[in-house]
This record gives sequence, C-alpha cells and structure tokens, in this order.
Amino acid sequence: MGTPALLDRYELLAAWHRLIPEAELAGQHRYELDELGEAILNPSPSARRQIVLTDVYCHVTEQMGHLAAMSVPVITPALGIRVPDVVWMPCHRWESFDHDDPVPFVPDLCVEVLLDSDRAHDIDRRVTSYLEGGATEVIVVCHSGRVEFWGAAGRRQTSVFGIALSLDGRYFEQEGGVS
Repeated sequence: MGTPALLDRYELLAAWHRLIPEAELAGQHRYELDELGEAILNPSPSARRQIVLTDVYCHVTEQMGHLAAMSVPVITPALGIRVPDVVWMPCHRWESFDHDDPVPFVPDLCVEVLLDSDRAHDIDRRVTSYLEGGATEVIVVCHSGRVEFWGAAGRRQTSVFGIALSLDGRYFEQEGGVS
C-alpha cells in the first residue's frame, strides 16, 4: 500500500469548507486539518491559557502594531491547515486574501502557546512547517513559561522582530506543579 498523497492548498480549502457546518456547532476554529484533510478537534483552552494567549497577543500588538490576530487558520505547505495562537504580518499581506477563508500562506510571525495544550507532541513539526511556509519567526511559549524564538537557521536568543514577552509566571507550570 502506497503513502497517501498530501492535499494541495485548494483541496485543503475544499475540505475546510465541508467542515464549516460542524465547526459552527463546535465553536469556530476549534479544529484543524492535517495534511491529508482529516479533521483534528482542539479542546477549548482553559481560562489560564486564554489569559496567556491574550497577554501574548497584547505584547505583539503593542510592539509590532495592530496587525496581529488570535486563532487564525493558516494553510501550511506540509502540515495542512493549522491555527497558531497568534499571528502577525504587514498590512499588505492582510489585504491580499479573502478573510473568510484560512490564510493561504504562513504569516511572518506565528506564536504557539503550549500551556494546557496537547500541541507539545508536534511542536517541532509545527515550527518547521511555519518556517518552510514563509514565516520569518516562530515563537513558542513553553509549559514552564520559557519563551523560544525560532528562525530558518534554528533557535535564536532573541526575536528578529525585537519582541520581548514579559509573561506572568503564576500561570505556568513550575517544578512540583502549577505555581
């Protein structure tokens, strides 16, 4: 038996539209599509994860301008349609597509917050796919609150965009449990 063929951008978009009625029942963008067009349901984020996501979004908009968004579906080249926690891109890129559909390319900045998320098991694949799809930087906020900056050449010490995230430690897991 051969390896299943990855869906192209148009096939992924068609699969996404077939799921819209189900998505409205489950809550918009609580699902993603893998590279074969299979739906992946994401659990609703906890209150503390929502607080951290909002905090990250606020930091990005304060430091980069109000061209960031939360939970926007993005078509990746190798991982299907994924929903990063926060994305940012310049105005001309926002204007280049229909906002009712997933972004047809990977934005310049993608952020993943792993707190209360099962995304940790595939975070390496997500980071790689976002970067291969055109992201300049991917920021990963780990369960412990550690912030990682990733670019095409690998992990960086600081953000290429100059972003600094100062996140409240009480929402993160510390040794011995949640602080």
